[in-house]
Amino acid sequence: MKLSNRITGLTDGGSDGWDIHYHARSMIAEGHPVAMLTIGEHDVGTDRSILEAMHAAALAGHTGYTLFQGNANLREAIAKRVSDRTELATAPENVLVVPGGQAGLFVSHIATCGDGGKALYIDPNYATYPGTIRAAGAEPVAVMARPDRDFQPDPRDIANAAEDARCLLINTPNNPTGVVYNRRTIEGIASVCRKNDMWLISDEVYDTQVWRGVHISPRTLAGMAERTLVVGSLSKSHAMTGSRIGWVIGPEEAIHHMGNLTTNTTYGIPGYIQEAGLFALGCGEDFEKKIAAPFRRRGKMVVAMIKKQNLIKAVPSDGGMYVMLDIKSTGLSGRDFAAHLLNERHVAVMPGESFGQSASGHVRVALTVADDILKNAVASLIEFATELALVNSDIKKRGVF
Repeated sequence: MKLSNRITGLTDGGSDGWDIHYHARSMIAEGHPVAMLTIGEHDVGTDRSILEAMHAAALAGHTGYTLFQGNANLREAIAKRVSDRTELATAPENVLVVPGGQAGLFVSHIATCGDGGKALYIDPNYATYPGTIRAAGAEPVAVMARPDRDFQPDPRDIANAAEDARCLLINTPNNPTGVVYNRRTIEGIASVCRKNDMWLISDEVYDTQVWRGVHISPRTLAGMAERTLVVGSLSKSHAMTGSRIGWVIGPEEAIHHMGNLTTNTTYGIPGYIQEAGLFALGCGEDFEKKIAAPFRRRGKMVVAMIKKQNLIKAVPSDGGMYVMLDIKSTGLSGRDFAAHLLNERHVAVMPGESFGQSASGHVRVALTVADDILKNAVASLIEFATELALVNSDIKKRGVF
């Protein structure tokens, strides 16, 4: 029997970008030790107090059907959080609770361009973005953010691609680069969206992990609240990745219709998980800082190690759980470098090519293992890159060493 073109075309006939990660997991299953620097998964589990709140809620009977748009108390808490953090009034009617940020991206694209429309996104991008857009029935179109701009998107490039586009997807703090879009970038993006009557979908799941600069939610800019959908999640801020609880913030009418979609798809989120999410939001800013602290510390450590040599370069890491490394001077692509590093050194990193063409010649290092494991793995990566460079005659001629 023939399957639908939409489901068979999610990866556009290519890889889903996770080949290195899958290979590393298979090596571990075979008994080989591997330093896993591939995925944005906290190395500590969800805090026990949140799990106890989840357990108590289940025992208290929160195990039946729930309101499809999210329980009223949780929507109110999310609205207050967004209002407090952005200083822009946000009501529960502006909030849709969804099963994780990924679901938020999907429903946002269904809402804005799901009838075959053109959907822009910034490359480099999280690996699921193009597939999510295709799953929503839209046409993904990449806009390159260039390494020579430290991966800050150029609004002029977005404007050049904006004709007939229904929406633009951005992500700041950014995965995979760790870049926080500055005010000039955000204001330029907003201007392009207003001039071209585009929706802006802003993935802000890393908004509690900002090390340099300031996170600016584009929804707060003039004329943007009515055309912006903000995707948020408790996955990164509260180490609740497996609980699958997130939200979309947007205009009331859009949220209403998106709620109709969730009624016909996910049919609500378990009540005990929503109650745990409500408890987590009540843990306060200090709790969120504690969750984020290891990534700030580890990011500084990795950058300091990279600065001690002149072969590999680190993309300025302003936030998030990753450091992006430029390894072009080794003579290998990011994909080949990552494959050889895994096979020869048992260190797993993500190739830049998994995140789009702009990041070719780079690898992403996830800061999601214990400090000593990370330090040893990065030292091995640097040593491996050095060995490659020593046999590269072009590099020798350029006088890198």
